[in-house]
Amino acid sequence: MDDSLAGLRVLDVATLFAGPLAATMLADFGADVVKIEHPDGDPVRTHGAQRDGVGLWWKMLGRGKKSVTLYLGAPEGQDIFRRMVADADVVIENFRPGTLERWGLGYPALREINPRLVLARVTGFGQLGPYARRPGFGTLAEAMSGFAAMTGEPDGPPTLPPFGLADGIAALATAFAIMTALRARDRDGHGQQIDLAIIEPILTLLGPHIIAYDQLGELPPRTGNRSSNNAPRNIYRTADGGWVAVSTSAQSIAERVLRLVGRPDLTEQPWFATGAERARHADELDAALGGWIAARETDEVIREFEQAQAAIAPIYTAADILDDPQYRALESIITLLDDELGPIRMQNVLFRLSGTPGRIRWTGPPLGAHTAEVLAGYGVDAGRLAALRGTGVIR
Repeated sequence: MDDSLAGLRVLDVATLFAGPLAATMLADFGADVVKIEHPDGDPVRTHGAQRDGVGLWWKMLGRGKKSVTLYLGAPEGQDIFRRMVADADVVIENFRPGTLERWGLGYPALREINPRLVLARVTGFGQLGPYARRPGFGTLAEAMSGFAAMTGEPDGPPTLPPFGLADGIAALATAFAIMTALRARDRDGHGQQIDLAIIEPILTLLGPHIIAYDQLGELPPRTGNRSSNNAPRNIYRTADGGWVAVSTSAQSIAERVLRLVGRPDLTEQPWFATGAERARHADELDAALGGWIAARETDEVIREFEQAQAAIAPIYTAADILDDPQYRALESIITLLDDELGPIRMQNVLFRLSGTPGRIRWTGPPLGAHTAEVLAGYGVDAGRLAALRGTGVIR
């Protein structure tokens, strides 16, 4: 069965994290992705947890990619890159604006080599504007988008997420942008340049905070684990020390929850009729729900909620995820054999297609594992490889 993106040739010259993750998503569905790394290696190889000196994040982010070392700052490296661009479909990069141009590799130059090329440029602030040349990371997008301002306890400071939220959202947007550009190319035969600023996709994911301020002058308050749109909505402690999350976004669910915990009288209050009004009475609703949950162990709470057709979920750690029957049924976690670490488990592909479901072909390879193999296809023989190693252009 053919992969959805079989035959699509992608050059991934991006680092940390949005651009490379977009390339990973393409690789998961069959794209031929060549990861072009600086001879010192992508920084993600040493970022975060390691086992025996091997970066674990790289094993996930580098999966399905061929690792080629190439220093693009050297003329020899630029020459080889141009050869690679000639038969590529997509290039993904996240250098600071102006860097590719300084190397003679800007989009006009690449388009002359390959008019069908799609160049995805993923940067903190985009290619234009007063901040374009600033260093940019997902953390800054989480700060500037309004996410941090609306996250945290009411009497606490703005709060950043402990993971690459904005980068992950930008990666999804980048993959979508690439596929959109390729669809347009199917019609007119021309590639194009994608300018994706990490500060932008998270703006959309945050919902109506911009239009609410524009039309009403309102800013979303920090509500902790509560919501200003409905209640009860919170996390609650169970009798055996577990935590569960409850959501009552639908009116019918809110009514079922209050009947379940023995407080049908609250559903008869005039304020119970809308989510926003319920949110104004969150203290009363949390007291009713929290007291009921606190008197019962986690398994019983979840069982009672399921029988009542009310929405609840336990608060999981990675250990819980690996043991959960729903994740097992979906095959959300896959076990792969890694050349350096042996069997390892990681998240599977993002979604299931009935005809071309995608697959993880291999884990993140050792640095430069495919340099000789890939560059041989562009006329770089063994003697030339040795010379390039000698000058530090490859490793």
